[in-house]
Amino acid sequence: SSYMDMLNRNAFGNYRQLLKDVTLHPAMGYYLNMINSQRDNAQTGAHPNENYAREVLQLFSIGLAMLNIDGTPQLDSAGKPIPSYDEAVVQGFAKAFTGWTYPNATGFDQADEEAAEAWISPMKPFASQHSPEAKKLLSGVTLPSGQSPERDMDAALDNIFNHPNVGPFVCRQLIQRLVTSNPSKLYLSRVAGVFNNNGSGQRGDLRAVISA
Repeated sequence: SSYMDMLNRNAFGNYRQLLKDVTLHPAMGYYLNMINSQRDNAQTGAHPNENYAREVLQLFSIGLAMLNIDGTPQLDSAGKPIPSYDEAVVQGFAKAFTGWTYPNATGFDQADEEAAEAWISPMKPFASQHSPEAKKLLSGVTLPSGQSPERDMDAALDNIFNHPNVGPFVCRQLIQRLVTSNPSKLYLSRVAGVFNNNGSGQRGDLRAVISA
């Protein structure tokens, strides 16, 4: 119910805030294994969990192929879709998302999961479990080494939010669920344009997008 309340609060807000609230909600952290994901550990063989990093790109934001503003895939010289990311980028985001656990934890991975407060607040960061190295992200961006979990998180989400695919990818999903299953390229271009700029220079204004 807390997760649904969070979606309701963000329904007519900004996609960037929605993206952060979804990412740090313990229900999503539990569902897609970001909660308690930790830095590489040579002794145990543990690596950062890639599940949420992969799904936030593929399903929640940009999709698998580079898109034009009208939602059609960009093609290479051989006529094949251009991938929007590779495995190194997934690993980079997985590292950027390490070091988060339940909000009621007294230490990393030390929480009462049965307590109500474990599920109603954003996840809590622990710098000691966060990957310290540089991290490759989208659009040729690399996060520098040694940053905090909070700083890497914000930079990673900004990197996703500003990717050119987000407008056409997210707007197609909304149109298909609210209006029509097969929107024209012109229609999708118009709505994605509103995502990119609501008329006042703001990107990601969901109220303006839904109105469009």
